[in-house]
Amino acid sequence: MGISIMKNIAAINIVASLALVLTACADGLDAPEAKAGHYDVIIRGGTVYDGSGGPGKVTSVAIEDDRIAAIGPLAGAEAETVIDAEGQAVAPGFINMLSWAVEDLIEDGRSLGDISQGVTLEVFGEGVSYGPWSEEIKRQAKARQSDIVYDIEWTTLGEYLEYLERKGVSPNVASFVGATTLRASVIGYDNRAATPEELDEMQQMVREAMDEGAMGVGSSLIYAPANFANTEELTALVAAAAESEGMYISHIRSEDEELLEAVDELIGIARATGAPAEIYHLKASGRANWSKLDDVIAKVEAAQTEGLSITADMYAYPASSTGLDAAMPLWVQEGGYEKWAERLQDPEIRARVADAITNPSDEFVSGITNAGGPEGVLLVGFRNPDLRKYIGMTLAEVAEERGKSYAETAMDLVVEDGSRVQVVYFSMSEDNIKKKIALPWVSFGSDGGSMAPEGVFLEQSTHPRAYGNFARIFAKYVREEGVLTIEEAVRKLTSLPATNLKLKDRGMIAPGYYADIVIFDPAEIQDKATFAEPHQLAVGVSDVFVNGVHTLKDGEHTGATAGRVVRGPGWTGWEDASME
Repeated sequence: MGISIMKNIAAINIVASLALVLTACADGLDAPEAKAGHYDVIIRGGTVYDGSGGPGKVTSVAIEDDRIAAIGPLAGAEAETVIDAEGQAVAPGFINMLSWAVEDLIEDGRSLGDISQGVTLEVFGEGVSYGPWSEEIKRQAKARQSDIVYDIEWTTLGEYLEYLERKGVSPNVASFVGATTLRASVIGYDNRAATPEELDEMQQMVREAMDEGAMGVGSSLIYAPANFANTEELTALVAAAAESEGMYISHIRSEDEELLEAVDELIGIARATGAPAEIYHLKASGRANWSKLDDVIAKVEAAQTEGLSITADMYAYPASSTGLDAAMPLWVQEGGYEKWAERLQDPEIRARVADAITNPSDEFVSGITNAGGPEGVLLVGFRNPDLRKYIGMTLAEVAEERGKSYAETAMDLVVEDGSRVQVVYFSMSEDNIKKKIALPWVSFGSDGGSMAPEGVFLEQSTHPRAYGNFARIFAKYVREEGVLTIEEAVRKLTSLPATNLKLKDRGMIAPGYYADIVIFDPAEIQDKATFAEPHQLAVGVSDVFVNGVHTLKDGEHTGATAGRVVRGPGWTGWEDASME
């Protein structure tokens, strides 16, 4: 696979895009002008991993305002703040390609869970985006609020991101526009194809979101109503984003029995539109499907050889986390939660759903089946406080306590909670995780929130990936198991996603780039969160700078909220920004 991998790196233009950045780095390293001067911050004597994937170099980095000003010995240079980073790794801030901190940051802008791991950019938009929101979508969002309560002060996606920036958040924020949100706004929750007029309206909404700085279109096709969109609809939406160089990113239509067909659909959309495409949290779910991962890799690499830009991201755990909606057929969910809950109280429909859950078929395989049964389903989040006594129990244990079958129990919990109920499905292979981590075209996303182990966040449990995904890469897969080198892990967390997203001046330690920087101890960085006790911050990251502002200092949050909106290539404000 080695020769093939090198060809594929070239196919997705990683080498070409990094060459320009490496030139910028080379111009800054040890240059005469980098040996003196006065700066805001100097990080001295750390091993700098610039994000290119090249070996680390013991040197110093200077920050002035929000940018990296110089890299080199900096002999005789002075600064307001000098950090001794000897023995530490100095890297670009990490990019979380799939973040669900959309409400967490409203509650607590510090983003402790991710900042403590060195994450400086949260990217949202897996199917659902926080704009554009119709008045009906706003009403539904308000009704779904649980422990975190807030006023909805925005309508468009750009307004939501700017709301976060004005409120004050520690990380930078970016988002895709969600195909699910577009469909719900224009069509609703019915299982039907879009009319030509509806498709035109959704395309125009995509264009407007791209003008506001969206990264492209995101979809989540295993869920209702997202699954009701056909390939033609998705292609039309992605084509509208591609007009502004946007990409397509997708929780593909199947991660189990029809995994290969789902990958084919994503590649086909990329081929038809010319847009880069990425697979959200690449996985083969369910033991019967684990062997399909090799075929997925072959399909992606063949598409790369063809010249298509196909990539993926992942989290570093053998369990996913979503709702009990993934355990039930889509037909029962048509029309939204209210219709779903109403149907689950009809005895005849309940019998059909129970049969679908417990008896896999060509038409439907329950997430419970992929988890090996109800013993592999952990309950982690309820909207109804009366049901929170079940947090930390498996579906099998709750079913036994209630004296009902696990299928009946799952249906009852959805009805009683007024939500889809958040659960963890243990459905993946550790061997496959290592195989995916080693792929040069795979970056990382937590698929989780960014919380603090305090206050309102302790009302619920969560998946440990919300607190440990990025530290775990270095602790388990670099230091302990040697799946990656440290320099390659840094590349896959920084310049790779930045290149895929077409970000300007981010993802590298290079002169002129934004000063998003993380300092960590390679020997000590460690995830602490577990499935039993997930609310535990990672350790080993000492300092984090976001846009040049010291946000984590000696392992403690400074309270700084210097995060900004990071916009995609279609943003109409680029010309004005360049004139500032």
